[in-house]
Amino acid sequence: MSQPCLHLRLISVLLLCCILFASHVLMITALVCRPDQIQALVQFKNEFESNGCNRSDYLNGVQCDNSTGAVTKLQLPSGCFTGVLKPNSSLFGFKHLRYLNLSHNNFTSSSLPFEFSSLKRLEVLSLSSNGFIGQVPSSFSNLIHLTHLNLSHNELTGRKVPEWLWKLPHLSLVNLVNNSFTGFEGSSDVFLNSSVQLLDFAYNSMTGELPVPPPNIIYLSAWNNSFTGNIPLQVCDRSSLTVLDLSYNKLTGPIPQCLSNLKIVNLRKNNLEGSIPDEFYSGGLTQTLDVGYNRLTGKLPRSLLNCSFLRFLSVDNNRIDDTFPFWLKALPNLQVFTLRSNRFFGHLSPPDKGPLSFPELRILELSDNNFTGSLPPSFFVNWKASAIKQGKVLTSYNTIDFSGNKLEGQIPESIGLLKALIALNLSNNAFTGHIPLSLANVTELESLDLSKNHLSGTIPRELGSLSFLAYISVAHNQLKGEIPQGPQFSGQAETSFEGNAGLCGLPLQGTCFAPPEQQPEEEDEEEEEEVLNWKAVVIGYGPGLLSGLLLAHVTASYKPKWYLKIVGLDKPKEVKPVRLFMSLDSRWDSYNNHVESESDT
Repeated sequence: MSQPCLHLRLISVLLLCCILFASHVLMITALVCRPDQIQALVQFKNEFESNGCNRSDYLNGVQCDNSTGAVTKLQLPSGCFTGVLKPNSSLFGFKHLRYLNLSHNNFTSSSLPFEFSSLKRLEVLSLSSNGFIGQVPSSFSNLIHLTHLNLSHNELTGRKVPEWLWKLPHLSLVNLVNNSFTGFEGSSDVFLNSSVQLLDFAYNSMTGELPVPPPNIIYLSAWNNSFTGNIPLQVCDRSSLTVLDLSYNKLTGPIPQCLSNLKIVNLRKNNLEGSIPDEFYSGGLTQTLDVGYNRLTGKLPRSLLNCSFLRFLSVDNNRIDDTFPFWLKALPNLQVFTLRSNRFFGHLSPPDKGPLSFPELRILELSDNNFTGSLPPSFFVNWKASAIKQGKVLTSYNTIDFSGNKLEGQIPESIGLLKALIALNLSNNAFTGHIPLSLANVTELESLDLSKNHLSGTIPRELGSLSFLAYISVAHNQLKGEIPQGPQFSGQAETSFEGNAGLCGLPLQGTCFAPPEQQPEEEDEEEEEEVLNWKAVVIGYGPGLLSGLLLAHVTASYKPKWYLKIVGLDKPKEVKPVRLFMSLDSRWDSYNNHVESESDT
């Protein structure tokens, strides 16, 4: 037999073995399960419309006990089933189930059946995002082996969370997010004997005082409710507590003096008073501190210098009266820093006249304060995180907002070093001089607002090379000459250029080339020469390329999704949440993703 034939047969045998092995892997789940269990699984599937999945998708989420052949795990594919989960469903015949996940299907208008209590061996029960209505049945109290309960994103209504839930002896994770619970049955220490470690009841309709956290709590989220009163002092006794999110409530009183113990602290949009505690000890683990939209006074605590892991710091919309905290540039990991709408004052240029160096800073919001003085030419030299061009990915978003202050002098040419800058807002100041030509080097720029200053000269035509520039405003300055043509400029609203008596050309009304009025011959020749010069400049530059999304300037009323995502974590009560920013009226989406990942862990 020839050598090529031997090779061909050998390859054929290997392919056949691979096919048989793959088939065995695909069928192993079905082979382990008893025939009656497989039949019950098919029957359960047939109780619903399941056009969104096939049998293999369905069986991939099934596990059976190797010795008994009974189904012990059932995880439905997302979006697979539609219909009503009835009390007589074959689901409740799987008495050996330990893990049941029906999340992200459509059991619209289904109440939670009492028959769940027949699954007495359940350890994990996830029913989130299904459209369940009504109340949590008291029969759930029979699920004494339950460790994880997820009822989030349903339409459970009308009553308080039952007290018996916290008596389940092994319960460690409870997720009640986005329902309509109005509070908790029992007293303020209803959690006192609970074993729960991860507890999330955000985005409900809860009122009254916040209950004392469980003794072993690690993660506590109660944002977007209507809790009143003080933050329980017992949070300082919870040594395991890592994440505390009480934002978007109506809490009053002081901030507890134990924040260094926590990695994430979000107290945004409450009615808290007093000053930020100066109790951040050396070696503290705080990574995120958001106390924006409260009634805080005093100064920024200098002990924040001890928070070497701090990445996100927001104190916006308070009444803090202080100078710019140059000392914070010593924090090696600070990425987001907002002081917006406070009473900060003084110069932004460091006392030593050197550059303002924040090695990892990506978002700096200082708008609506009382900062004064000029910015030295080297102001942006050592902003390394914004200078590294990282591509069009979420982690590269960089924003600088100095609007609404009293800054003066020229805009530093070093702004051109910030290659990854996405949005720049210097509006409502007193800047003078020309628009820096170096802005043409900021190739990722999408939003530029220089309005309401005292800028003079012409608009640099080089800005037409900014391919992603979707919003620009230079209104109410002292600019002159023709507005550069090209999609970056002609697509803007007329209001982006108004208030400059010397500007002409689209999108403003009128033209730079109107017929000259009858004048003496000598003046007529000069004007003709000037017009020809302008034409030469126009011909010398080609049109730009319009791409990217329309970004408005950094204001409290506008919240683009990219800004929400880098900080994440957006969540106003009046707006459906995910988690933080442009005006920081939302959340660090940093939070939601971080929160969910911790919950998964």
